[in-house]
Amino acid sequence: MKSFSLSIQSVWFGVSLLFVATLASQAQSLPVGIEKVTSVEGITEYRLTNGLIVLLFPDNSKPLATVNLVYKVGSRQEGYGEKGMAHLLEHLNFKGTDEHTNIPQKLSEHGARANANTWFDRTSYFETFDATEANLRWALELEADRMIHSHIWKKDLDSEFSVVRNEYEMGENDPGNVLTKRMLPTVFQWHNYGRDTIGEKSDIEGAPIERLQAYYQYYYQPDNAVLIVAGKIDDQQTLGMIAEYYGRIPRPARQLIPTYTREPVQDGEREITLRRTGDIQLVSAMYRGAPGSHEDAAALTVLADLLTDAPSGRLYKALVESKKAVSVDGSMWGLAEAGVLNFTARLRLDQSIDEVKPILLGMLENIRTNPPTAEEVEKSKTRLLKDFENSFKDSSGFAMRLTEGIASGDWRLVFIQRDYLEKMTPDLVLRAAEYYLKPANRTLGIFIPEKVSDRVETPNAPDVAVLLKDYKGKPEVAVGENFDATPDNIEKRTTRGALPNGMKYAFLPKQTRGGVVNANLTFRFGTLETLRGKSAVGEMTASLLNKGSKAKSRQEIHDAFDKLKAEVSFSGSEDSLHVNIVSDKEHIADVLRLAAEVVRQPAFPPDEFGILKREFLASYEEQKSEPQALASIAFRRATSPPFAKDDPRYAMNLEESAAAVESVTVDQVAEFYKDLYGASAATAGFVGDFDAQAVEAILREAFGDWKNHAPFQRIANDYQLVPVRNETILTPDKANAVYFACLGFPMKQDDDQYPALLIGGRIICGVFLNSRLAGRIRQKEVLSYSVGASFNADPLDDRGGFMAYMIFNPQNVNKLEVAFREEIEKASKDGFTEDELQQAKSGWLQGQKVNRSSDGPLASTLNRYLYIGRNLTWDAKLEGKVQSLTTTDVKTTVGKYLDFSKITSVKAGDFKPAAEAR
Repeated sequence: MKSFSLSIQSVWFGVSLLFVATLASQAQSLPVGIEKVTSVEGITEYRLTNGLIVLLFPDNSKPLATVNLVYKVGSRQEGYGEKGMAHLLEHLNFKGTDEHTNIPQKLSEHGARANANTWFDRTSYFETFDATEANLRWALELEADRMIHSHIWKKDLDSEFSVVRNEYEMGENDPGNVLTKRMLPTVFQWHNYGRDTIGEKSDIEGAPIERLQAYYQYYYQPDNAVLIVAGKIDDQQTLGMIAEYYGRIPRPARQLIPTYTREPVQDGEREITLRRTGDIQLVSAMYRGAPGSHEDAAALTVLADLLTDAPSGRLYKALVESKKAVSVDGSMWGLAEAGVLNFTARLRLDQSIDEVKPILLGMLENIRTNPPTAEEVEKSKTRLLKDFENSFKDSSGFAMRLTEGIASGDWRLVFIQRDYLEKMTPDLVLRAAEYYLKPANRTLGIFIPEKVSDRVETPNAPDVAVLLKDYKGKPEVAVGENFDATPDNIEKRTTRGALPNGMKYAFLPKQTRGGVVNANLTFRFGTLETLRGKSAVGEMTASLLNKGSKAKSRQEIHDAFDKLKAEVSFSGSEDSLHVNIVSDKEHIADVLRLAAEVVRQPAFPPDEFGILKREFLASYEEQKSEPQALASIAFRRATSPPFAKDDPRYAMNLEESAAAVESVTVDQVAEFYKDLYGASAATAGFVGDFDAQAVEAILREAFGDWKNHAPFQRIANDYQLVPVRNETILTPDKANAVYFACLGFPMKQDDDQYPALLIGGRIICGVFLNSRLAGRIRQKEVLSYSVGASFNADPLDDRGGFMAYMIFNPQNVNKLEVAFREEIEKASKDGFTEDELQQAKSGWLQGQKVNRSSDGPLASTLNRYLYIGRNLTWDAKLEGKVQSLTTTDVKTTVGKYLDFSKITSVKAGDFKPAAEAR
């Protein structure tokens, strides 16, 4: 026995030495100053000695990488007079450093999809780009540099506050947004969650530069940040870059002071009334809830879903199906220190708020009389968990989802909340509903005294360190292959074919993260004559297809897609139906069969038809005073040829659209479907992890015998000269205005001059901030928050054009029009510099690769090219033409087509104050 004991000890000692040696080897493989903290489901956390947290999420299935730098600071940390400072600082952080003097230009040159955003508990800056070592190194170095070296200059503040104010005013145009913004201070009378992140106009305009600089220096530090790098990366190489760029940033001497204001317990109903111009009524009930890290947040999320989901939600059935409201929605905001549960009913002007309000509040606050059923809870869990699983299969998207976990206290909270959802029961949902949905915890309107208060004290956020101790998460999902999305490689892997009825397909099988499959199908039908006077009928037919089949109700179809973990959408118009599918290898066959049932066996239920018609009509009513909607409609009419009113190409106004929808009957919808629908002219593109032979067999089974009862003939829409028009639409009491501009000309995408117009349009205003128009109108003169413009051409019709769009303060209309005209004339006359050309070409070419690397858009491209008669060789040729462009080519072509005197413009806004000021 003694000998045996010694033997075991010897073996254990040897194993221990090996284990220690292994740990030492792993530790030595990390760069100096970086230590590994934990790993959960493929995501690994590291920490630098300066306090920076690093999350690496490798995914080789797509040649993309995302850098997301999250600062744990938002509007919650703002002091008196600083409302909107976190958001304002987000804008100023794009103004540059000594090393990066033109950040928008560099983002454009690297073909990055980039932006930033701010909310209550965090601010994040993110870029997605082609996953090259040079691009990754550039993005990491950029974010490290502007972490502590952004200029935050007075001259930039003086200019940028107008842009932020413009963004503020844009939100003021939306009644729903304004209502929420007015309710929050009533819910949170002391805590900063009561102040909208966009801030207050006076604080935006009056923020002292010294306070903004101090705010930046205090919070923009490594010990208050989490760096996420996801996508096609090498962990060791990435950590080396991070150590190089971030390791040299010292840990600040200051100590962060946690926020400590706690909202007092609410002691009675509260109500506000908002009176503003608008065409829709809203009834909203808001309750204080649990923090995002608390288990109750998951219960309240399920509750909001099962109450408002269309068509199964209780509120949906009680208010929408009964024709008392147009729509309902509900959401749970799980913030770091509290939660907000909000329910809103949307009504047309002829519907009654007094009738809706007691139904809404009764269903929310008397839930004990009709507790959530096991079936309801299970359906909601299925929907919510499907959303999580699908997002987890996209590393770039999940890198952004982690932002909210970080905001709540730790990135792993996104997994904790998923685990809470999986364990959710009807009893837990009922307990949360009874606890939080009480009159004393409700904000709807006026305060009413009561003798006995039934108050709610929201729980503290749990100790995240304790909650996450030894947390490992679930096994990692399957990873995809390393696929290089070049036109040549795509063509080598793509097979094309046709079914007996003429339906064409293109298949690109490849291994993807989580076995994801993207499919895009289009069914075409009709001719100019058979579609006359049927635009509204055709649009309603497409919209009604998924509202019930001959074998399944709308609810059963909805549930079936949820169980299959599929995202499926159906949309269309009078001449086509589009079906977009996101599924996986395991379920794609059943999803296709179910989609075929929806498309081929519609029931067109009269009650669903009635709901759909009311939704259409409410949408038209809501647009009657909205500048963007009115300008957009007027713009389409001003630039369209004078087609007859029954021509499907005719551009209707709001009144005509409403009248057309009002006249449609469910019998007309059924007749339209019977006479025109079929798959003879259909096309389909598939990209992802699927068996091509099996999918082809299912397509053949589902659609191979389905022929159009009437022939399909594409309706040509070549360019026709229309008179130049300049139209102004007055929209009183709207703080934001919009401007559309366009000129047309005959051109197809195969035209030799098309590449030069593409690049010319990109230089004029085709990229984020770094362009002629954006540089002048947004950056220099700060007249508009959003500026966009581009050249375009049709692949089949001889129709091209130039279009521009801007939003702005109505008082700036004259300055904006002068700046726009001057930049257009300058581009047309003087052309562009060599630097502008090279930057535009580089950014456009990298952007093309990013687009091809996204499976959804690629499936859509393969589908569309079947109809057009192209393959990806066309893209390669176009890219070659772009690469060979000279400044002379672009100047000559843009000068030929861009003539300001031929531009039609439409603007809408409240321009009376500007006229009075003059």
